[in-house]
Amino acid sequence: MNDETNPFSTTDPDRHSIWEMLVRQDIEGFVAQDWTTFGRFFRKDGFCGLDAEGSLDPKDWWLRFPTVDAYRTAWLADAKRAAQTAYAEDRRSALYRATNMRDVTVQGDTAIARKTFNDGIALEGGDIQKLNWQSVFFCARGRQGWSITGFVGFMAF
Repeated sequence: MNDETNPFSTTDPDRHSIWEMLVRQDIEGFVAQDWTTFGRFFRKDGFCGLDAEGSLDPKDWWLRFPTVDAYRTAWLADAKRAAQTAYAEDRRSALYRATNMRDVTVQGDTAIARKTFNDGIALEGGDIQKLNWQSVFFCARGRQGWSITGFVGFMAF
């Protein structure tokens, strides 16, 4: 299985769909700097995004993204910054290689998914941009399928 292959079979449609949403659509949209690719999966009502700033201690977390729009602004700024970085390898392939999301729990119409990043992207000049954090996403199933209702992001890994 290569890094872009969904580890969940279509015979496990919930986990398969959640992986597609949180991994493939995030990476593809990020590389293209296209929020609509990933942003369509966010539920605006009641959304809450916390930034752990590298900590595992909840007292250090803060409500950085009280709305989907706040997260979109930060996500697009990160995507633009990444697009302007001089990488020595394909950024898209490196993001897939660094990303792992096999911890997905589904109970009825609610799910939690842990997504980890643990690798790096080679930069021109010989350095490496380290990718080393984890995020936990909260999802809900609605009439249109799975959506993201919130997350705790950027925890130590």
